[in-house]
Amino acid sequence: MMTVRTLSLSALSLGLSLAVAAPVAAAPAAWTLDADHSTVGFAVRHMMVTDQKGAFDTFTGTVDIDDADITKSTINVEIDVASINMRSPEFFDVAKFPKITFVSQKIEKQKDGSLKVLGNLTMRGITKPITLNVAPLSDALKDPWGGLHRGTTATTTLNREDFGLTWNKTIEKGGVVVGKDVKIELQLELLPKKAG
Repeated sequence: MMTVRTLSLSALSLGLSLAVAAPVAAAPAAWTLDADHSTVGFAVRHMMVTDQKGAFDTFTGTVDIDDADITKSTINVEIDVASINMRSPEFFDVAKFPKITFVSQKIEKQKDGSLKVLGNLTMRGITKPITLNVAPLSDALKDPWGGLHRGTTATTTLNREDFGLTWNKTIEKGGVVVGKDVKIELQLELLPKKAG
């Protein structure tokens, strides 16, 4: 009997040791875009002389961050097209296409800690794959009221004509009114997602 108890205690002790030693997989943390401290901006060449900047004022997004393996994180963003002044059918045609969405498909970590986020961008009813160049995600920092914040920036360049934004006019000395390439710049601040 004594031997059986000793073996049982040893087995229990070994089991506890293994349980403590085994890595615990933390669930990805859910964050939302802080619209008050984030910008969804772009720049496009105008009249061949300047970069005209614009921004969407209304957007939402969720980011599920897996700090143990950042490549397993996911990003979903929805932009309200009516929050910009280029609403006509020649541009964003907000009456037919009120939302722009981005859904991540794959995240690749680079040697410098930055990320390549590959995903599908849907604009004017057209979905195309794009790649965002994302700066290393900051650690979570507390504000003076105890709230947590994280942040990053992301950039990419896309051809607007790929998404049906084809309006243009030629100018007197050659060239066009609006360039094809659109530079996207995102300043993203994240807040912990509230339950429910």
